[in-house]
Amino acid sequence: MSGTPGGLAHIAAGELEVEYAESGPQDGPAVLLLHGWPYDLHAFDASAALLSDAGYRVLVPNLRGYGGTRFLSPETTRNGEQAVLATDALAFLDALGVADAIVGGFDWGARTANVLAALWPERVRGQVSVSGYLVGSQAANAQPLPPAAELSWWYQFYFATERGRLGYDRFRDDFAQLIWRTASPRWEFSDETFARTAASFANPDHVAIVIHNYRWRLGLADGDPALAELEERLAARPPIGVPTITLEGDANGAPHPEPAAYRDRFTGPYEHRVASGGIGHDLPQEAPQVFADAVVAVDRMAREGGRQPEGVRRV
Repeated sequence: MSGTPGGLAHIAAGELEVEYAESGPQDGPAVLLLHGWPYDLHAFDASAALLSDAGYRVLVPNLRGYGGTRFLSPETTRNGEQAVLATDALAFLDALGVADAIVGGFDWGARTANVLAALWPERVRGQVSVSGYLVGSQAANAQPLPPAAELSWWYQFYFATERGRLGYDRFRDDFAQLIWRTASPRWEFSDETFARTAASFANPDHVAIVIHNYRWRLGLADGDPALAELEERLAARPPIGVPTITLEGDANGAPHPEPAAYRDRFTGPYEHRVASGGIGHDLPQEAPQVFADAVVAVDRMAREGGRQPEGVRRV
């Protein structure tokens, strides 16, 4: 493990040397926070500070293809499928000697939290998942949606083309800023806030990981054969029994399922919360107190056991 002048650390974990932020007491309950696209670990700066002040050991890695996270070998396939992001997270916890953690995330990070909780529940004390249950499969993604719903996924189709790959490579920052504004239409983020995260898109593997992720979803790119059994299990939409809070912003402009569509996937203690006040897709960054409070509440659910009252809580 090594530190960096910017306060970040690096550790070899699985196929990667992972760049991550750590805060809070070493002996505190572990919390693993996972970002999505096109964001990075800075999405959790404020919520991580709140959690570390509350006594948690907070671990926030940059995913493969982001920031200072690098592949250990140039020969490794630049794979972005859902199962590999979860095995990355497991390898990261193993490298740090963390037996289990509360896992929270949004976008790709929420999907990864779901996968971890579904397949390795012994490693997940509980989860906070923005936009609910996001586990997918190539077979499910092959089914067409109504035109209005397809329109919201325009970038998936763009990325399926060589023109789209070249365009994303050339206009990474412009692309990300467009997604931020459409996914969080009421978030008035500063140029400084965006620039801090946009630096992570300069990672030499960033474009390859993003393009593979979206092409894999549409069945246009192969996954790792070593992960085929895990993907087969995920394609069945396995239920999740660990304590869970799902969150949704009241102004999320990104495609997201309605809570009723995934309620039956959570079979353990469960609560759904809606963040009010024009909160968009990047909920941990736009409403850090709401996100941190959900992590603390899930930890309490895990320690106390028992089911929580049904219904929606607005926060």
